[in-house]
Amino acid sequence: MRALIDCDVLLDVALERSAFLTDSVGVLGWAELHTGAGWVAWHSLANIHYIAGRLRGSRVARDFLGEILAFLEVPAVDQVAARQALALPLADYEDALQVAAALGASVDVIVTRNLADYRRSPVPALAPAEFLKRVRP
Repeated sequence: MRALIDCDVLLDVALERSAFLTDSVGVLGWAELHTGAGWVAWHSLANIHYIAGRLRGSRVARDFLGEILAFLEVPAVDQVAARQALALPLADYEDALQVAAALGASVDVIVTRNLADYRRSPVPALAPAEFLKRVRP
């Protein structure tokens, strides 16, 4: 299985959000063990740096990005993908960019805690716990 990991799941780990940490760490652990199967959208990297940098410091944010970029792939993005996101039936453009990235990476699922906003996505969305149930024997 190939999965695009949404920014909220990555921020759970970067910010050590205790309520979500176990499942989100599990998703990243799975991605680290399955080379080429885990993906992150280009714009998520900026979002993570901005949010984690403000809350935990720029060095911590940069270190986290370096760690995840050691095993997560980043799909190529261009004007076509940006326009594709505009045409998707999602209300939030940032979520639509996630979907466009997922389509570009030919992933099977988007792993997110924000399931409601992905109801109309052409790429199915799974919560971290549900994703882990499907990929673990």
